[in-house]
Amino acid sequence: MNWRMRYGRNWGHLGMKYNVNIKKLSEVADLTVGFVGSMAKHYVDEGVPFLRSTNIRRFKIDMSDIKYISPEFNEKIKKSQLREGDVVIVRTGMPGACTVILKEQEGWNCSDLVIIHPHKEKVLPLYIAAYVNYSTGIINANLVGAVQQHFNVGSAKNMEIAVPSIEIQKKIVGIIQNINEKLDINSRINKNLEQQAEALFHSLFIENANPTWKDGVLSDLGTVVAGGTPSKTKPEYYSEQGIAWITPKDLSLNKSKFISRGEIDISELGFSKSSATKMPTGTVLFSSRAPIGYIAIAANEVTTNQGFKSVVPNENVGTAFMYYLLKFLLPTIEGMASGSTFKEISGTGMKSVPVVIPDNETIEKFNAFCTPIFQQQEVLEAENSRLADIRDALLPKLMSGQLDVSNIEL
Repeated sequence: MNWRMRYGRNWGHLGMKYNVNIKKLSEVADLTVGFVGSMAKHYVDEGVPFLRSTNIRRFKIDMSDIKYISPEFNEKIKKSQLREGDVVIVRTGMPGACTVILKEQEGWNCSDLVIIHPHKEKVLPLYIAAYVNYSTGIINANLVGAVQQHFNVGSAKNMEIAVPSIEIQKKIVGIIQNINEKLDINSRINKNLEQQAEALFHSLFIENANPTWKDGVLSDLGTVVAGGTPSKTKPEYYSEQGIAWITPKDLSLNKSKFISRGEIDISELGFSKSSATKMPTGTVLFSSRAPIGYIAIAANEVTTNQGFKSVVPNENVGTAFMYYLLKFLLPTIEGMASGSTFKEISGTGMKSVPVVIPDNETIEKFNAFCTPIFQQQEVLEAENSRLADIRDALLPKLMSGQLDVSNIEL
C-alpha cells in the first residue's frame, strides 16, 4: 500500500485546495538506527538517558522504565546520539510508534529505534511523526522478519510520504500541537498530584511509622484475587461489549492510573466457563507475572486473566492506601517470586507478603487526603482519553487531505 495507490498524485479529488508531492522518506530525511549490541553491562544508575522501544509511545516518551548509560559510553556510541528535531520510530514490539526528540532530550542515546533526521526545509519533524503514527497500514506492509516482525531502516527509507507545502504542514502540525499540549498539561497536573500523595504516604507510613503498629500479612488488609482466561478456541466466550477483562498487556499499553476495560471483553458464557472473578470498583490490580508489578485501579467492575494477583481492599483499608502500599511493596514481592522461565508471585505468596498494619485513624487520614486527588486524576485521565480519541479521529483526515487546513489561522 502506498500514497499513490490510495490518493493519487494529489488530494484534489477529496476536495483539497493544495497539492502534495509523493516522496520516499529518504528523499526528505537522513535515516540511521540506534545502537545495535548487548547493553546489559553498560547500564548505570545515573547518567545519560538511553531510550529503548518500550519508552516510545505515539507523540511522547515514557520515562517509567528509562535506562541510563555513562557519558563515556555515550560518546563511544556517538552515531546513535539524538538531536533536537529527530524523529524516532519503534522497530520491534510496537513497530511504527514514534515521537519527536525535544530540545531538553538532545544528546540522549538509544537502541532498537529507527532515527530520522528530517530535512527541515522540506518536511517538519512533527509532520513526519504524525504521518508515521497514523499510517499503520503502510507500516505493517513494510515489516520484515519471520519470527519477530520489525520495521528496519531499509523499509523506512523506501516508505512513501505525502508532502504538502511547509505552510500547510505548519497548520497540520499546529492542530496536533494544540491537542498534545493540552494532553501534556493534564499529565503534568496528574504527575504533581501523584507526587503529593506519594509524599504523604512516605511521611505517614515510612518515615513516621508508629512502632506500636502490628506486623501482619497482605491478606490481613484485603482479599487477594486471581483471574482466568476463557478458552481462546471459543469465539462466543469473548465480546466487544461484555464483561470488562484486563490482561497485563492492557496495563503495558495503558499507563493510566485507572482502567475500565481492556482490548476485549469476555461474554457471560465465557465468564461462567472460566476461573475469572468479578471484582468491584476500587480493586487494586497487580500483575503477578510477565512482568510483576503493573498496578492500576479498577474504575468499574472488572475481571482479569490469570496474570494477576489483585487485591480487593478491606473497607477500613481503602483503595488509596492499598494502591501505594503495593507500589511500596513491589521490591519485596519481586523478591518472593519464583520460576525458571519467568518470575511469578503465587496466590499463596501474595497473601503472605509481610506488612505493617497501621491504625485505622492514620489510614483514614491518608485516604481522606487522597480522595479529591484520585477524583481529579480520574477526570483528567478521562479527558485525555477523549482528547486522544479526537486527535486520532482528526489526524487521518488531516494527513489524507480530507480536511482542508489552507484557510485555518493558528
